[in-house]
Parts: sequence; structure tokens; C-alpha cells
Amino acid sequence: MKARIPNQGGNSQAAMIKKFQDMQAEMARTQQEVEEAEYSASAGGGAVEVKVNGKHEVLEVKIQPEVVDPDDVEILSDMIIAATNEAIRKAVDTMEQKMGNVTSGLNLPAGFGF
Repeated sequence: MKARIPNQGGNSQAAMIKKFQDMQAEMARTQQEVEEAEYSASAGGGAVEVKVNGKHEVLEVKIQPEVVDPDDVEILSDMIIAATNEAIRKAVDTMEQKMGNVTSGLNLPAGFGF
């Protein structure tokens, strides 16, 4: 006598495959959306502003003229680094959040989600 295992029929497997395919397509759309978006951050009270995209490429650096001191370039460099890193963090956080939304409800094992 063969035992029957519930929810193991072809329809269930087909539905699971369809769900994964839909999730994969949604993840691709989400990734493209995040990569094309722009993220800005500033440092030094707005003295330096950096804009990056979701691919972590620097698109723009704005520096207020009053903070350009030829005798103290180190502070300006530090502000550029701080603003760049914060803008990149925003892009990474957005990607993680949006991908988490796409994969929520799948009950993926640890390490398989975002």
C-alpha cells in the first residue's frame, strides 16, 4: 500500500515553481528600481553633499564654497568621505528593505533572505 502525502501533487509543485518565478521577476524589477534610484547625504551641516546611485557609483559631489580652505583640505576630505559613506548606506538599506519585502512570506531558511 502506498502512502499519500498531502500537498505533494503536481499542482502544488507547479504553484510553488510559479511563485518562485514570480518572486524572481519581482526581485529583478526591484533591484533595477533601487539601482536606478539616487541617494543623497550631506556632512558638515550641509557643507558637502554627495549623491550616489543604487550601484554605489558617485554621481555628484557638491561643496559649498565657504568650506574650501586651502590650508585645511583634510577636513573637506573627511566630510566628502562621511557624506559618500552615508549615501551608500542609504542605497544598501533601501535594497535590503525592498528585497526583504519581496521575499517575506516565503519562510526562507536563515541566510537565504536579504
